Amino acid sequence: MSNWRKDHLGASSSEPLKVIIIGNGPSGICLSYLLSGYTPYVKPDAVHPHPLLQRKLSEAPGVSILDQDLDYLSEGLEGRCQSPVALLFDALLRPDTDFGGNTESVLTWKLQKERAIPHVVLGRNLPGGAWHSIEGSMVTLSQGQWMGLPDLEVKDWMRRKRRGLRNSRATAGDIAHYYRDYVNKKGLGQSFVSGAVVTAVEWGIPEPSGSGAQDPSPLFQVSGFLTAEDQSQQPFSLCAHNVVLATGTSDSPARLGIPGETLPFVHHELSALEVAIRAGTVTPDSDPVLIIGAGLSAADAVLYARHYNILVIHAFRRPVDDPGLVFNQLPKMLYPEYHKVHQMMREQSILSPSPYEGYRSLPEHQLLLFKEDRQALFQDPQGLHKVFGLSLVLVLIGSHPDLSFLPGAGAHLAVDPDQPLLAGDRSSHELMQQALQMKSGEPRLQTQTRAQGRNYGPDLQLGVKGASVSGDHRGLTPGSLLPKSGPK
Repeated sequence: MSNWRKDHLGASSSEPLKVIIIGNGPSGICLSYLLSGYTPYVKPDAVHPHPLLQRKLSEAPGVSILDQDLDYLSEGLEGRCQSPVALLFDALLRPDTDFGGNTESVLTWKLQKERAIPHVVLGRNLPGGAWHSIEGSMVTLSQGQWMGLPDLEVKDWMRRKRRGLRNSRATAGDIAHYYRDYVNKKGLGQSFVSGAVVTAVEWGIPEPSGSGAQDPSPLFQVSGFLTAEDQSQQPFSLCAHNVVLATGTSDSPARLGIPGETLPFVHHELSALEVAIRAGTVTPDSDPVLIIGAGLSAADAVLYARHYNILVIHAFRRPVDDPGLVFNQLPKMLYPEYHKVHQMMREQSILSPSPYEGYRSLPEHQLLLFKEDRQALFQDPQGLHKVFGLSLVLVLIGSHPDLSFLPGAGAHLAVDPDQPLLAGDRSSHELMQQALQMKSGEPRLQTQTRAQGRNYGPDLQLGVKGASVSGDHRGLTPGSLLPKSGPK
């Protein structure tokens, strides 16, 4: 890795790369694995539990999955992901996980160096991305076995490290270590550059370098800086035919867009409550903490606050019996803490008696504004206004990817340019297809985003230490966001 830095990032490189991957989390690692020449084949003696898929797989014995018709193989598969090829990848790696089974993967992986495509993976953190920024004792939302990358099961890695799963779930620290170890064990380290912050991605014809003839074809120019151990910054500029965005979707918290949201007592991260409790500015004797949102991040905040006996008002726009709430997708046996929060949301309405002291829910309430005297104005389902005094506010309603390094912050990539770019916008090509498309030589800017399946898209959420969620790797849907001619 150090040699790569010295040769390619020490100064602006005039030799264009085939592929630059921005982001070194699980999705970036998985794509690097494919681009390094690792090729999936169906095991000769494997029998897939899905009869239709098994019949299709048997039609081309000995042929790599990458050399088959992925759309054809994907037909008829169902699951929690809207991407057909992501469903296929899930089905091949973990054949019956959605039905509670533990059937081993039907894939075997072969390193075929002639298939390798030169690439580099740029990331702010160590390989594993944002997992290294999470409190190590937190446990994952997904089962530990779902966090694994191809050809190295998490359970096998944990066994060798003499570590154990907690109720089938791993800690964030173990998963971060696993991803870093994966890069080393699979020989991918030479393509990874840590401490790299990308500040701009532009499209155009590079300036002549003065070193002889130069291809006048337009390229992507990726600029940024490297942060050294002494915190000094070294600028770099690279050119590439293809750029893949594997930056995750949790960099920028979503906002309500209402008056008063920028007041100092309004926050968008659970860590603000942790800091306030440690500093003693929020105590059991304080006014309630207002938590806004009906997802897992909000549930984490409720659990954390109640652990310290902090008064909580929990507001959300959906009805408590909405089947779309995430709690309805989680098995009760695996996630009892979240189902407890869901029960509290049902039984602790502000208008009903309180079986749980210190917590009140405000279902179907719309927050209108915050006041400087630490008050929040709500409108209830009947249109009546309510005012509550608060000590602190946590707005936990989701997040967006940080694409500030793209022109217009990537707004041109969205279906609706006036709205924040969300995971899944205009996704059409998939993870395994990306590895094939890189060979064509046609410039592309592509993205890897999370769908609602399982595998490789980080959806990171801070949680209650030792009892809650730190990440959700339930699916990855890479997609080509721009036409073959490059961004416009």
